[in-house]
Amino acid sequence: MPKSPAYIIAARRSAIGRVGGLHRHRRIEALTAPIVQAALEDARLSGEQVDEVIIGNTTAGGNPARLIALAAGISETASASTVDRQCGSGLDAILNAIRIIGAGDADIIVAGGADSPSTAPWRIAKPRSLHQVPHFIGVDPAVLDECNEPQQFEASEALARRHGISRSQQDAHALQSYMKAQDARDTSRFVGEIVPLKMEAAEARDQSAGEPEVDELESQIAFLEPSGTLTPGNTSSVHDGAAIVVVVSQKIYDELGSPGALKLVNSATQGVAPELEAEAPLMAMDKLYGKLNGFDRSTIRVVEIAETSAAQVIALRDQAKLNDDIINPGGGEIARGHPVGASGAVLIVRLFTDLVRSAATDDAQQTGEAKIFGAVTQGAIGGLGLAALFEAV
Repeated sequence: MPKSPAYIIAARRSAIGRVGGLHRHRRIEALTAPIVQAALEDARLSGEQVDEVIIGNTTAGGNPARLIALAAGISETASASTVDRQCGSGLDAILNAIRIIGAGDADIIVAGGADSPSTAPWRIAKPRSLHQVPHFIGVDPAVLDECNEPQQFEASEALARRHGISRSQQDAHALQSYMKAQDARDTSRFVGEIVPLKMEAAEARDQSAGEPEVDELESQIAFLEPSGTLTPGNTSSVHDGAAIVVVVSQKIYDELGSPGALKLVNSATQGVAPELEAEAPLMAMDKLYGKLNGFDRSTIRVVEIAETSAAQVIALRDQAKLNDDIINPGGGEIARGHPVGASGAVLIVRLFTDLVRSAATDDAQQTGEAKIFGAVTQGAIGGLGLAALFEAV
């Protein structure tokens, strides 16, 4: 919890595109700068007022936050830094921004995540000897024979076995995720959230969020045969995307007339053994709840979780005794895709829509609710989990 209040007053994202798809020709600054500009416009702030830019990224190398800041017209005197906590990078960047403002070191920070595997530089591993051929390193850096870290699907398969989660349960959750995304799209709940980068219909919707048939999900072959339960249909795949928020101090918040916002209640990070990687978001949520001193979990209206796999979400739902309706109400990453370093920032943008853009605080006042809350949780490669609880104000 920051010493001084910090408020997320604007939150925007791009449509999420398949690798080689919607954003195939967009370098990371071209993908992200328009999102920054839209978020600042929503906040009624200019680039000249920004103190710092913090961007989560895993693929670009160097310090893409600086490139994005300059491309977005932010002052050259503003600081810029890039965070790489793998899939948790975007969420970590936003939490860092809240901490910096809470410490009194800045008044306005642009934060979020961006990853563009479609245009990211290739990474090539150096051969161990002159007789070996160099090989490409993918987005997932895990190499079993080098670091003894299980691949993502192996960790999620182990989680499914430990929790007794069947293939049919996972396919049912995946279908539900697609249906939620389709319903959100049909009812225009992404309007005001997604920034179209061109005046085309495809730029205003997530590229992968079409609704599959039940038979199609059931017929897909598992990644780890013969007894595997994870398939391309009930897991998320790497995509391109960017998500940005504007975080301000109490002083700026008051000057702007106290607009609708998200305020951090508390956050937690948790490391686990690599073979328990898929459990990390669950353990981070447990740690977060433990820091809340008897907080009434029933007051949490929405939980946004990065859907690495359906098994992971089902395990979290059962362990935390959550209702399906409050988990990823606009669909999750199984439906829209996983933009790696932007993933956690997308969760915050979705939460902002769920609780602020939708005027949930007005509804709460009418129904007599004192406060409304939303949580996010995210896993990261290597056995790391992040979780945070926010209040809508």
